[in-house]
Amino acid sequence: MLLSILQVNTEDLSPYAIVCGDPFRAEAISRKLDNARELSFSREYRTFVGEKDGVPITVVSHGVGSPGAAVCFEELIKGGVTTLIRVGTAGSYSADVPPGSLVVSTAAVREEGLTRQLVPHGFPAVADHAVTRALYEATSETDGLVKQGITVTLDAFFQGVEEFPHRKYKQAGALAVEMEIAALYVIASLRGARAGAIVALDGYADADLREVYNPHTDVVSGAIEREIDAAIRAMVKLHTEDN
Repeated sequence: MLLSILQVNTEDLSPYAIVCGDPFRAEAISRKLDNARELSFSREYRTFVGEKDGVPITVVSHGVGSPGAAVCFEELIKGGVTTLIRVGTAGSYSADVPPGSLVVSTAAVREEGLTRQLVPHGFPAVADHAVTRALYEATSETDGLVKQGITVTLDAFFQGVEEFPHRKYKQAGALAVEMEIAALYVIASLRGARAGAIVALDGYADADLREVYNPHTDVVSGAIEREIDAAIRAMVKLHTEDN
């Protein structure tokens, strides 16, 4: 069966998928796999397949923001993917977790608009425990600071007239903010899949990003490499546990 938006045949997909925002990051992830090949590049959705230690892994980019990413997640699950790990970047809420750190998201605050149209207001966006554990254990093989905890999912990137809700979530103990994890967790819950996420921190969420945002630094690049390696190791571990 051809997935109409991703433009891939379901028989080419693995049950294990790593998803990320940037199509070129998807390519970078695929280069860490054996026998990798590109299946399609449709809109923001770029799809690769490969394997690691004999475990087949799909890699797909989903673009920026929850609505477009949700299309990717829905089609992957429709196509037979049962385990999804998001690899991405996020803004830190604390100087104790500076740029270059990694955060494994255990749950996400639903501050975006998409999931409000899918589930009731009080429905939680929660990661799968086995996926979270595999990710956190995989990060123990990397250097640098790693935390696990709650992240926030927003739609807006740059500040507008209204005050961003960063202060209240920082005070409540959230670690970081990004733009897609809540959608991933809710859709996985709705469709019977399991999901987790790991993000590399590339700045501080409450800064004026129009003036200071610069993710193209050595410390951020190093963190992205570490999170990709951790996600691949986690997938191999989960496959071993499943079988």
